[in-house]
Amino acid sequence: MDLDHRPSTDPFALLDDVPLSDAEAGYVAAARAANTLKGYRSDWAEWCSWCATEGFDPLAGDPAPNSRYLVFLAGVGAKVGTMARRLSALRFAFRLRGLPDPTQAARVVAVWEGIRRTHGAPAEQAAPLMPPELVDVLEACPTTKTWRTPGRPPEPDLVGARDRALLLVGFVGALRRSELVGLDFEHINDHPQGLVVTIPRSKTNQEGTEPDLVVLPIGPNPARCPVRALRAWADLAGIASGPVLRAVSTGNRAGTRRLDAGALNVLVQKAVARAGIDPLPYSAHSLRAGFVTYAHLRGASDRAIAHQTRHRSMATLGQYVRVAGQRRDAIGPVRLRTTSCSRRSLLTGAKTSSAAFDILR
Repeated sequence: MDLDHRPSTDPFALLDDVPLSDAEAGYVAAARAANTLKGYRSDWAEWCSWCATEGFDPLAGDPAPNSRYLVFLAGVGAKVGTMARRLSALRFAFRLRGLPDPTQAARVVAVWEGIRRTHGAPAEQAAPLMPPELVDVLEACPTTKTWRTPGRPPEPDLVGARDRALLLVGFVGALRRSELVGLDFEHINDHPQGLVVTIPRSKTNQEGTEPDLVVLPIGPNPARCPVRALRAWADLAGIASGPVLRAVSTGNRAGTRRLDAGALNVLVQKAVARAGIDPLPYSAHSLRAGFVTYAHLRGASDRAIAHQTRHRSMATLGQYVRVAGQRRDAIGPVRLRTTSCSRRSLLTGAKTSSAAFDILR
């Protein structure tokens, strides 16, 4: 990774005068996830802009500008989560430069604690996308692409094929948004019950020391089967390697570019809108949230749900269960079977829990 000629608002530019080899620079870039670094760059640029306006040196290391910046952000209505990320970005930049971290000064810590107590609120959560709405969204995915050009015959709609794969793999696999966008065909292998997805890195396994494995079962209903949907998308798009989720041109051809996290949110919202549902509460995270909520309403134990979602904290898992009370009466209880598996057993003979996959029927 070339660290030369970076703009001053890039925290990596702080290392411009530090003699790094190409290998060292590459490892510096790998110190944080790509999305995290993207956010840090934006946050550092905002900090530099504010310092320029207020007459502060962004690298001075004085706690006073940091606490005043927090007060400014609170005054303009920034969310606590946004301010927390800004602090993380500043902390990362100062440490990267080998400077004392002013965000840890008593003045800054006291102001930050006060802001959290005064302005803290529950984080906004994406609405869970699950049956019956998920079934409607799947059925609304286009299957045939027609053309205004005279004589051009209809074709299978690649947007619809990709979106069905996205929806079913994201829901049944309970995958995080970053895991969906990072999924390559090289990560997918055959499994006795369908397919097994290897996730090299995840939110809870950022160093990749123990890859996560997720089974995608074959469902009896072809229209709701993640395995068939994934294979159909790959066959129609003519792709067998590289990114699974990629852009589709207006000419109905799959591109080579990997979709980013923001694009995934847009795709989910468009798919929801096609079914006549208000898309605003939904995002790509709605698929994972929908799995947890749906499985919970079907009577699954937290341990069984966490086996598929790979949650390490039961407290975190509990935050996902968010559904209107009337939906509890609409879905009858069915129990998931809990399976404790090693990586080898997952690849060869793991049993797939049934209740959360009732959508497959």
